[in-house]
Formats: sequence, structure tokens, C-alpha cells
Amino acid sequence: MAHLLGGENLSIAFATRTVLDGVTVGLEEGDRIGIVGRNGDGKSTLMRLLAGRQSADSGRVTVRAGVHVGYLDQSDVLDGESTVGFAIVGEAADHEWASNRKIREIMGALVGEVDWHANIHSLSGGQKRRVALAKLLIGDDDVIMLDEPTNHLDVEGVAWLAKHLRERWRTNEGAFVVVTHDRWFLDEVCTRTWEVHDGIIDPFDGGYAAYVLARAERDRMNSVIESKRVQLVKKELAWLRRGAPARTAKPKFRIEAANDLIADVPEPRDTVALSRMATARQGKDVLDLENVSLSYGEKEIFKNITLRLAPGERLGLVGVNGAGKTTLLRLLNGEVPPSSGRLKRGKTVQTAVLTQEVRELDDVLDLRVLEVIEREKRSFEVGGKDMTAGQLVEQLGFTKDKQWTPVRDLSGGERRRLQLLRLLVGEPNVLMLDEPTNDLDTDTLAAVEDVLDGWPGTLVVVSHDRYLLERVTDHQMAMLGDGKLRGLPGGVDQYLELRGEALSAASKPAAATRASGPSEAEKRDARKNLNRVERQLSKLAAAEAKVHSQMAAKVGDYDALDELNAKLAELAGEKESLEREWLEASEVLE
Repeated sequence: MAHLLGGENLSIAFATRTVLDGVTVGLEEGDRIGIVGRNGDGKSTLMRLLAGRQSADSGRVTVRAGVHVGYLDQSDVLDGESTVGFAIVGEAADHEWASNRKIREIMGALVGEVDWHANIHSLSGGQKRRVALAKLLIGDDDVIMLDEPTNHLDVEGVAWLAKHLRERWRTNEGAFVVVTHDRWFLDEVCTRTWEVHDGIIDPFDGGYAAYVLARAERDRMNSVIESKRVQLVKKELAWLRRGAPARTAKPKFRIEAANDLIADVPEPRDTVALSRMATARQGKDVLDLENVSLSYGEKEIFKNITLRLAPGERLGLVGVNGAGKTTLLRLLNGEVPPSSGRLKRGKTVQTAVLTQEVRELDDVLDLRVLEVIEREKRSFEVGGKDMTAGQLVEQLGFTKDKQWTPVRDLSGGERRRLQLLRLLVGEPNVLMLDEPTNDLDTDTLAAVEDVLDGWPGTLVVVSHDRYLLERVTDHQMAMLGDGKLRGLPGGVDQYLELRGEALSAASKPAAATRASGPSEAEKRDARKNLNRVERQLSKLAAAEAKVHSQMAAKVGDYDALDELNAKLAELAGEKESLEREWLEASEVLE
């Protein structure tokens, strides 16, 4: 494989801290590299050096003659006065770029819903990000460097970008380097991983799963990582090995040697024990939305939805942008009254919401990290273990020195961690997380998941990070922008299938639809099917509520709980089949 670019003996320091210390790396044709590491350890700095966007204190970067490098900055660098169209294609006429299939696909996937003539400064942060990404991807660069490309992308957008990068070049052509906290994305697109830490770079074969396995084996052999970090890596390793089969098929190195490391590691969560604790803290009733509809002006956000949260339930929410995911959390929290229907709230329910902002810390900016937590409480119980405030803070990545840092001096990721920690120590029994992965590195995400594993309450997570959703929630529901909630027994993959079907149906020409529309007889049959399915769905909802009630009454009886869990799974399968029938009948009547 031909050499494209490389860095030799690169060193760079900021103030008194050395970020990179004499590192040497190279990029060859066919390389698909993910960069991981803690926030502040130099991931973005390394990428900027290799892209020629920043100069090292010592060492040099060499680029083969004729190699073009494209770069997606993490910050907004677009001209605010430019239009969307000009920012992406410059002065090229429509027929010039529209005749290129690759460009059309990129435009449709990233900016299809953005006003072509709007000024950049009028766009949201997510829209600006998509415009910048489209501008980069339509080019013919030999190397592209992506700094947090999944920020502001929904689950569907992340899946599209992964597919695009996999198919952009032939196997031994082109190269890309990506910095991202999205672990599913790393596994999907990367064949090598660079870990940046302590001023050096450790290379690993494979994506994120392979990296975690290799790091666990390295730590065991070298015995140089403190026991706390080893235990955390072991737990993450166990999750990866017990998760989807696709994960364990990806690593391209010997993983048998790592199996002994996890032989005695239990499942991430003791579901039955947590359910018992949650019922004790919450009672049988938690939060129920009953026949709720909500409108803002002429826009109908929800249409007669019903959602019942059980003690200890762990629910993940995915959906298109603007479908109302954050609004649903606000409904559950009682911040927004429904237009019709009602919110039923258990007597002992205490909620806490991690919002996408960090304004909740404005009142403690002058306090130090440890002081913020100790002001709430000095000792805590996490996963059945007693911990001091200092130990709990350290578990989420605040070293002893960092614990005495004023809140105003924390980075975005550190504030996010403190925000979550502050919510947890308030001991809510219903926790709602709105895009909790923002600004967090992969190690911190694993630590957050470890804390949530032992948290005995009801959890609702809105996230585009499918790895997190699969890791901390037990089932998922979809919001497709039509005002309804749909169960996803097949997880995020099923959501993407539903979205693909919806987009395919929407792309059919109206004329063709009119010409081949359903007959009156077909419409009558569809109405009958619709009524039949809705009656059956109502019966299933009642059956599910009955099973949840039985589970609450059978706390401690593990055999009975296992049978009831199996019954719930059976009901979920029936519900999924009926929902597909409902969708098919609805499409006939549209």
C-alpha cells in the first residue's frame, strides 16, 4: 500500500502540559482509522497536525505529492453570510452538480430538508454541521479527516455516514481518520484504532470492540493500569462479548486469550434485583401517559399516545429530528401539559432530567467539583456499595486534583459529567437523559454506563448513540414524526428499516400513486383490518399492564419473574406484528 502522509517525532505542549511527546504515525492507502482517548489528551490536536491545520513544536508532517486532504472541523467555520448552496457547491450551476450521482446522494442524505437559498447564519447548529459535512464529502480528496462528524446527526444520519464511508473508496484506495465518541460508528467504519494517552499513541487492529479486547489483554499482561480502570475495561469487554454477534466477528486478532479475563464477570445489570429495588422505591405506579395528544399551533406533535413506565424499566427513544423526543421527556416530567389526555404520576415518584444544555450548573460556577457533590450528600450507595463523595466523583473521571477545580474552569465534557452526577446524588427514582453522550469521550461513557448499571430506578434515554441505547436500555421505541410511538423489538436496526420504508414510499411520484391507487373494495378491507388491529392492540396493552402489575406483586420470586418476562417478550412480538399490519392498512387509506 502506498504511503499518503505521516508525522515524524511530533511534539506539542500547551502551557506546562505536554500533549504529544515525540509521536510518529503514518497513513497508508486503504487505512480506516479511528482515534480514541480521554477528553484533552490530544485527539483533535493530532488530527490538526496531520492535516496541516496546526504546527508542532518539533517534528514534521510529510504529505506525498499530489495527495489532497479534506478536513471537517469540530467548530463552525462556514461563512455566515453565504447561502447554503454557495457554501457547498460554490458557483457551480445546478446541472453541473446534479448530474453527479454521488453528489446527489450526499445532498439528499444531509441537506435535503435545508433551504438551498438560506443564509448560513440562519441555520441551526445541526444544519450547519450537515452543510459542512456535505461540502467536504462531495470533494474528491484522497484523505479525509473528520473531527466528531456524528455530532448533531440522528441515528439515521449516523447510519448513512457509516455506509457512505464504507463504500466511498475501494478497499485499498483512499484513507480517512475520524475522532468520535460514537462507539457503534467506530466499529462500523474503522479497521484500525489509535489510542492517544499520556503524550503517546498506541495502535490497535480493528474497530472499537477490537480495541477494548486488545486493551484489556494489554493491561493484564503489563499490569500497569490501576485496578479501578482494569475492572471498568473488564466490564465493557464482557458486554461486548455478550452483545450482538456482529461485534465479536469484527476483531482481526486472537480474542481467546481475553476470554479468561471475563470468565467471572457477571452480566452488566442484575435485572431482577434492580426491579425489586425499584419497586420498593417507587411502588407499582410510576409514570403513565394516557391517550395524550399535544399540539403547538397547527403542528400536532403527539396523536393519542399511551405510554406506561414500570418500576425499573429502561426505555430508549429514537426518532427523526423534530419528532418530539425532548418534548416527550418534558411531558413525562410534567413541564408541558398535554392538549388532551392525562399524565398519571405515582405518589412516590421523584424525577430528574439531564437536558442537552448545562445551564443547571450556573448556580454553582464558583464552587469546586467536590463541593458541588458534598453539598448534596457526603456518602452514597452505588450498586450495593457505600461510597464517599470523592470516590463517586473519581469513578466518573474526576481525579483528586480535578475534584478541586472550580466548575467555571471545567471543559464541556467535564461539565456534562458533573451535571449527571449532581442529578444522581439527588436520588431520583425516575431518570431521563436527553442526548447524554454529548461531549463525552469513550472512557467516560463506559464509566457513566457502569454507574447506571447499578442505579435502581426507571430510566428513559433519548440518544442517537445506538451503542449507548443497546448498552443501558432493555427495549426501545421509535418516533417517526407522525405523532405516534412504536415499539421496536428489533431495536435500532428495525427503526432504520421503518425509516427506509417510509422514505421509499414518500419518494414515489404522486402521479404514479394516483394511477395505481387502491380500489374501493381494497379500502373497505383496509378499514376492517384497521379496526380489527386497533382492538387487538388495545387488548395487548391491557395484557402488558396486567403482566407489569403481576411482576410488581412477585418481587423476590425469581421463577415467576422469569415466566412473566417471557410473557412480556411474547406480547411484544405480537404487538410488533400487529403494528406492521396497522401500517400496511393505513398506507392503503392514505
